[in-house]
Amino acid sequence: MKFTLGIEEEYQIIDPVSRELISHDQQIVSEAAKVLNDQVKAEMHQAVVEVGTNICQDITDAREQITHLRKSISGIANDLGFKIGAAGTHPFSKWEHQLITPNPRYDEIITELQDTARSNLIFGLHVHVGMEDKEMAIHLVNAMRYFLPHLYALSTNSPFWEGRNTGFKSFRSKVFDKFPRTGIPSIFDNYAQYENYVKILVKTNCIDNPKKIWWDIRVHPFFPTLEVRICDVPLTVNETICITAIIQALVAKLYDLRTHNLNFMNYHRALINENKWRAGRYGIDGKMIDFGKEAEVETKLLMLELLDFIDDVVDDLGSRKEIEYIHEILKNGTGADRQLEIFKQTKDLTKVVDYITEQTILGL
Repeated sequence: MKFTLGIEEEYQIIDPVSRELISHDQQIVSEAAKVLNDQVKAEMHQAVVEVGTNICQDITDAREQITHLRKSISGIANDLGFKIGAAGTHPFSKWEHQLITPNPRYDEIITELQDTARSNLIFGLHVHVGMEDKEMAIHLVNAMRYFLPHLYALSTNSPFWEGRNTGFKSFRSKVFDKFPRTGIPSIFDNYAQYENYVKILVKTNCIDNPKKIWWDIRVHPFFPTLEVRICDVPLTVNETICITAIIQALVAKLYDLRTHNLNFMNYHRALINENKWRAGRYGIDGKMIDFGKEAEVETKLLMLELLDFIDDVVDDLGSRKEIEYIHEILKNGTGADRQLEIFKQTKDLTKVVDYITEQTILGL
């Protein structure tokens, strides 16, 4: 198995003077399309640009591609008088002031979801891992759910919302939770059961296609991939690549167990949600529940246990160096921790925005 990768990142478009989010009227998308083709697209809010890599053969390829995309979008934004920022929420801009991209699909979502859609001014990281076999993909989604809070804690990068310190390391998912069909999915016994669930939703006019199932992890409705969607977009390329490498290694490890007739324990969604809540609230600084031991454990210790769990697949994937960057995150803090530190030092959210825009292009 190759376990190919795809990475999608959503960036903030920022006015360099006011540091507010700014509606760029798709100028960046139009310019970027000339050099990046379909790797860049508009989102519902005009202050958002999404990029996506092509299929990446390994983590080295993924790093090259996401670095190229960040650098290209940043350069185009600068030429047009904007900056880009990679953080799960903007520290102080208000969603009420942001323009919506004219598009029949977005119009339809807003007509149905109203203020939950209009207020959904958030920025995420989506990681795809290639998996042709849908039956295997459903099994891996079931097993991967346990590790979603770990990945979420590592990516936390949205402590501020509309000018307030929310007290959460990631407020992004609190905003997104207002959407239907979000969060940790239930267990599906097989792909046919999942397909039947989708058919019922389509038949009863809940959705018109399965892309409107916005869970934290899903079998992608159109690509032959498993897609992890729980993460805030990280500040730096190094963090994005570290988290992507860990996701790939988890899929590879769980696949290996399955093909040797060994199963990872599937836990109830209600239990996993307890860890997700803690991850959003405390990031890597709190405790999560080890369900095997039925005990609270320091989240940083659980991260080290996760590294032990995936260790035997990492060298085959060629991602040891990228995964070991986790020690830098554990030492220096996630994006949320570093944003909060800047605010503690300066008491100035515009300085936090400056830090975000600097970190977004760090090392490119």
